[in-house]
Amino acid sequence: MIRSVYYTNHHIIPQTNLSIEEIHRALQDPEGLLWVCLSAPTEEELQTILGNLFHFHPLAIEDCTSHGYQVSKIDEFRDYLFIVMHALPSGKFWEISEPIEVDIFLGKNYVVSVTHESYVSPIETVWKHLEKDERLITRGSDFLCHAILDHLVDDYLPVLDEIDEQIEFLEDQVLQSPTPDVLSKTLEMKHALMSMRRLVAPQREIMNRLSRDEFPMIDQQSKIYFRDIYDHLVRLQDLSESLRDIVTGILDIYLNSTSLRLNEIMKALTIVSTIFLPLSFVAGVYGMNFIHMPELGWRYGYLMVWVIFFLIASGMILFFKKRNWF
Repeated sequence: MIRSVYYTNHHIIPQTNLSIEEIHRALQDPEGLLWVCLSAPTEEELQTILGNLFHFHPLAIEDCTSHGYQVSKIDEFRDYLFIVMHALPSGKFWEISEPIEVDIFLGKNYVVSVTHESYVSPIETVWKHLEKDERLITRGSDFLCHAILDHLVDDYLPVLDEIDEQIEFLEDQVLQSPTPDVLSKTLEMKHALMSMRRLVAPQREIMNRLSRDEFPMIDQQSKIYFRDIYDHLVRLQDLSESLRDIVTGILDIYLNSTSLRLNEIMKALTIVSTIFLPLSFVAGVYGMNFIHMPELGWRYGYLMVWVIFFLIASGMILFFKKRNWF
């Protein structure tokens, strides 16, 4: 689907859903601002807009048409920037490993966004905001690009908050009942944080470049906004690192608790085996098939054996108790 919005000083209200010819004419206006939004486009639409109309570099177009995972990056061309970012499908942490690629072409008087999903939260949020307040598009292509990237990064924080809540719950569970389910959820949190780190780290470098390097399509006054996004990403990365350290601590506690429980079980089994060892010896002696064994003919021989068993077991239990072995 192709959506577009065009603002110029000649029109108080921005024009939307332009035809291909109107997009071409709007592109020739250096004083206007054009945003072309491609959501789940076909191969033909991509080639028409990116190749035939804007004449973007074939490698950048190839990156947009590829459905494989790409690391976030920024490529500088002669009169535009090509930015690859990643948005989260929703606010659920288990979807971090399947981010949605957002490709943005930033020119002096235009922004072209490409997503392979029909609904991407930061794109739709900015689009709806633009429908209510057209001032967003009157501040230049760099500010419009900032608005998209800002909403994209803001969607990461609720996910980290959810992970934080899950980790707090796991901290209590690992002390009360360190079950395999706790281990499974802890590893799930660890993998989610690793995926978050892979997403945030390269995007942080992109924002650093946008806020520091000199680009003709980004005004000096707009750099402070990209710097603000960079600061958000730094905080996100620091928070994810802190949470990852906590998760590592939970794993250590789980392994230590499991090892401690195993040691307690082995100690109990060892004590039981030790108690039964002399009892087995006595039972073995009187179980031998000899004819001349005086106690076998004694009237109270059976009772005597049970008394011996009781005394041995009681003595060993008292001995273990005195040494605090259980």
